[in-house]
Amino acid sequence: MRNLFFATTAGLLLLAVSTTSLRAHVGPHPSVHDTVAGVAERMKRDLSTNELSTLTPKKVEQFLTAREREILGTEHISFRVNVPVRVSVMRDVKLGDEPFWLKQRGFTQTSIIVKEGRNSFDVWQKDFAAGVVGLGIHAFTGVDNHYLVSLAPQKLGDKVEVTDLYPGQLRLAEFKNGVEPYVDQSATLQSVPPELEGQTLIRTDSEREEDARLINLFRWTQYVASEKPDQVVLTWSDEPRTSQTIQWRTSTKVKRGYVRYQKKSEYNRFNPRKPQVSNASTKRLETPTLVNDPVVHRHTAVLRGLQAGTTYVYSVGDGSAEGWTELSEFTTAPAGVQPFSFVYMGDAQNGLDRWGSLVHHAFRSRPDAAFYVMAGDLVNRGAERNDWDSFFHNAEGIYDRRTLVPVLGNHEYQGGTPRLYVEQFTLLTNGPSCVPPEHAYSFQYANALFVILDSNLDPAPQSAWLEQQLSQTKATWKFVVYHHPAYSSGGNRDNLEVRSAWTPLFDKYHVDMVLQGHDHAYLRTYPLKGSQRVAGPKDGTVYIISVSGTKMYKQEKHDYTEFGMTNVATYQVLGIQISGNRLVYRAYDVDGKLRDELVIEK
Repeated sequence: MRNLFFATTAGLLLLAVSTTSLRAHVGPHPSVHDTVAGVAERMKRDLSTNELSTLTPKKVEQFLTAREREILGTEHISFRVNVPVRVSVMRDVKLGDEPFWLKQRGFTQTSIIVKEGRNSFDVWQKDFAAGVVGLGIHAFTGVDNHYLVSLAPQKLGDKVEVTDLYPGQLRLAEFKNGVEPYVDQSATLQSVPPELEGQTLIRTDSEREEDARLINLFRWTQYVASEKPDQVVLTWSDEPRTSQTIQWRTSTKVKRGYVRYQKKSEYNRFNPRKPQVSNASTKRLETPTLVNDPVVHRHTAVLRGLQAGTTYVYSVGDGSAEGWTELSEFTTAPAGVQPFSFVYMGDAQNGLDRWGSLVHHAFRSRPDAAFYVMAGDLVNRGAERNDWDSFFHNAEGIYDRRTLVPVLGNHEYQGGTPRLYVEQFTLLTNGPSCVPPEHAYSFQYANALFVILDSNLDPAPQSAWLEQQLSQTKATWKFVVYHHPAYSSGGNRDNLEVRSAWTPLFDKYHVDMVLQGHDHAYLRTYPLKGSQRVAGPKDGTVYIISVSGTKMYKQEKHDYTEFGMTNVATYQVLGIQISGNRLVYRAYDVDGKLRDELVIEK
């Protein structure tokens, strides 16, 4: 279970072998984080590739030292009680024999079952004396719902007082119907068993289920970095009319990077001018759990002082005679108002090879598209670089020629923070101060404003900045892009916080289209204002949800749905025509078949 707005509180759990501890711990002993990091390092050193890829909870436990078993069995959650208590640990039944410490420490399984939605938790109990009580890790698999904890006095009439609760973000509550069992999400328990009702509930952190993940932690990439530059991607981190950001990857053998570039018109002369050369910044990107390619170099160059509306050719390399890529090209944004088109896609996420077919078809069919907007969930496992390597490989030949405008989805937040997204894309930093740099940003292209938001974080604090962007622009067309839909395609997936915080501003300043993802089923709403259908796009905002990968969800009919379809991956081309101020929106499938169309005239 996950909560949108607390995604950043979890650590980079898949980077367990990193030397940076993301949580404080109590006492002089090693923390769970440090212990797991040490175990992971030793596994990489001592186990074969086959052994790493076939780990089970039992094999992990056997690999641990006695001291490591003690720490992982007692130091995940701790607290002090003033009287003897009976501790109930409610464990997701899907965990099987995990966590390992329950039986070993003498917990006894009861017949009590706790229900939370579709999830069932069995209940294990043990009596503890007054003093410090320590509980162990959730699971070596790092999956399923984090266990719950309740306390009851052993002696009738005693009042349980809990102090020194660790981790510090955990909270106490009375265990009763309607209680929120996790501190980081709003899901409630609707039916508390009478045997546990009224006890003291320790509200745990659902994100900490991955704290001791050691199974399926290690990955291998099919696309190992070399001295030859690859993963060349264009983004914007400055004014699109006069700048272009270029980033690429090499192995660590390449210590520096450069970009050679010039206007295409100058290159095509009989005697071309000598190209300009710009230095790139070079940084190490470390993913220690990627066994066969744990460290690469990422190079980034920002070309400034370019001429608007101009095509440039460029290559990247290490400066040596043979160290350059083949020529590619980009075109800066126009200085004024002129017709343009762009491609918008929802979640790629799964089946990136099939997504590659779709995006290449889009590129062949619409070479006029100036840039590509992706509304989050570019990959499935945002904290695992092998997934990103597959994404870049399947987009090869496109994003080095057309600027990518990425948006953060929940899968980029895998492990708690979107570290790999941020380290691999250099983006505009003109977003709201309440969110980290590059999570939200805005830019103008011709006569259109684009506002990118981070719906993984609390939408309300971003609203002031959003209103500033919408109120101050003179752009004819306004587009807002984020991941979690304000109006869902499926059932029970509405994001009411997004709807209440942002849609009134879309109404107030007449945003033309909102481009979204997340729901994995195509949806186009009627023009809406105040959550009600209006006569036409001149009077309201059209909300789109699309999916470009292979993962599909069911769809439910809503009163706001004008057109919907399932099991179809699409790309959308939005063309803005200046004559008559006309927007032509079309959605195509992988075979190029037109699936949806809308024309808006102002």
